[in-house]
Amino acid sequence: MEDRKKKQSSREDRTVRVYADGIYDLFHFGHARSLEQAKKSFPNTYLLVGCCNDEVTHNYKGKTVMTDVERYESLRHCKWVDEVIPDAPWVVTQEFLDKHQIDYVAHDSLPYADTSGAGKDVYEFVKSVGKFKETKRTAGISTSDIIMRIVKDYNQYVMRNLDRGYSRKDLGVSYVREKRLRVNMGLKKLRERVKEQQEKVGEKIQIVAKMHRNEWVENADRLVAGFLEMFEEGFHKMGTVIRDRIQEGIRKQQLKRLLYDESDDDELYGDDFENESYEDEN
Repeated sequence: MEDRKKKQSSREDRTVRVYADGIYDLFHFGHARSLEQAKKSFPNTYLLVGCCNDEVTHNYKGKTVMTDVERYESLRHCKWVDEVIPDAPWVVTQEFLDKHQIDYVAHDSLPYADTSGAGKDVYEFVKSVGKFKETKRTAGISTSDIIMRIVKDYNQYVMRNLDRGYSRKDLGVSYVREKRLRVNMGLKKLRERVKEQQEKVGEKIQIVAKMHRNEWVENADRLVAGFLEMFEEGFHKMGTVIRDRIQEGIRKQQLKRLLYDESDDDELYGDDFENESYEDEN
């Protein structure tokens, strides 16, 4: 029982040599994650990373953005990598495994077919001999995706580099194309400025409208109370005027009635006086 534990412990302590290979053009975090998986596939792993040179890569896969020397150097600065093997073969053979004492080859499990004549998968051999260790690809990132982003926004990147001091010859751009790009970029910036100003004006209008709306809501009670107070005061004044006019009318009516009664009395007294005078004469 103890011997079995010792053997198991010795296997766990033994350094496992894992090999991962690729082109690693425009080295990105997807590459780093795959190498991290390979490094962590065993408790004690020595990770060797093979990188194909420009001649082999251009022949089997196509043109790269970075040179082989640049790609080797990028891998040396990845913390998961213990050793970089330059000029790596396109297809791993038994001879290559023996030369570098490789225990396992790490790569994602998707068949990697090419024009090298290795069949449908360049990792077919290591899978058949039980030396393949699967890693997972990182979704949403690849060298091809990065290149597609650059191609999609080609004009913007050309203008950016022209503004940074690169010549049109450095960028492989003709004189006419350079002028056309500058005019188009100038119009685009102008449209962006106009749009920005429109948005600012719209924001200011909304702020002013909101301020007035908030002010009206805050002062609504005061305004209503003020209006009612003014209305009540005006109504009181109007009532006073009407009352005064009514009283004045009543006074006039009373005065007229008083004058009318006096005139009747005078006529009555006048007739009596005339009668008395007539009787005395007779």
